Amino acid sequence: MDCSVIPSQKYPDLFIVSTTDFFYPLVEDPYMQGMIAAANVLSDMYAMGIEHIDNVLMLLATSIDMDAKSSTIVTREMIRGFEDQVKKAGSVVSGGQTVRNPWPIIGGVAKSICKKEDIIMPTGAVPGDVIVLTKPLGIQIATNLMQWMRTPKWEKAKDVISEQEALRAFSLAQKSMARLNKTAARLMHKYKAHAATDVTGFGILGHANNLAGNQIANVTLRIHTLPVFRGLVEVNRKVNDWGLLRGRAAETSGGLLVCLPPENAKGFIEEIQRIDGEPAWIVGEVVEGNKTAVLVENPTIIEV
Repeated sequence: MDCSVIPSQKYPDLFIVSTTDFFYPLVEDPYMQGMIAAANVLSDMYAMGIEHIDNVLMLLATSIDMDAKSSTIVTREMIRGFEDQVKKAGSVVSGGQTVRNPWPIIGGVAKSICKKEDIIMPTGAVPGDVIVLTKPLGIQIATNLMQWMRTPKWEKAKDVISEQEALRAFSLAQKSMARLNKTAARLMHKYKAHAATDVTGFGILGHANNLAGNQIANVTLRIHTLPVFRGLVEVNRKVNDWGLLRGRAAETSGGLLVCLPPENAKGFIEEIQRIDGEPAWIVGEVVEGNKTAVLVENPTIIEV
């Protein structure tokens, strides 16, 4: 689902886990964009409880539409941000591929050699589990508002959200995108998580639905709470419907959506808060069902 998991042909007791991802810039700071890209690549591994990444290959496109000086600076800073983030994760960038493209692109391939017990397959959710989300929602809206500020589109939004509030939401969104899900991956083992995925381009409901479809048991993932960056709910309601309140707004480098026993959720959340200094929330429950996900009518909104 999030990663490829195959047994080693030579060493059948070991597994090769790998994933790849890349995208165009979402933020103006190329160093931060490099950090976000690395966090996004690694997140698929973390969603399977894999804390240690053996190596990362970088995928890079330099812009041919920029002037040469700007392209060089942007490329260098994206590389630096990507490498620093991978180093922070405890791994190393050991190679990659570079091409020329109208727009800059950055991403990578992450790989780890694991034993079976290192991997939490996204298949074991059972009725009675609770569902925890480790980052807030609203990335798509926050990044769009930042872009709107320099266009006539801002006229549509400024009566609903102030420039200061929009800048705050973007700052928090940027910080969230760049934060590694490594702590949550490690704690998934400690607190006996049954299944997880990361929340990215399909929104929380889309990824919950994908996760539900992979379960062995006939379950439904019921989402009842949406933690959202403050101010963005009203923007979604009154300015433009990105699908946030339907669980469909796209996220980038979002949190992990983790199914685990209810008695372990409090410890899981509190330890993330203690180590990362960031909150996590119970956002749903696993019930008997037909391997789908649903968002309840009028979900609880937590603004952060």
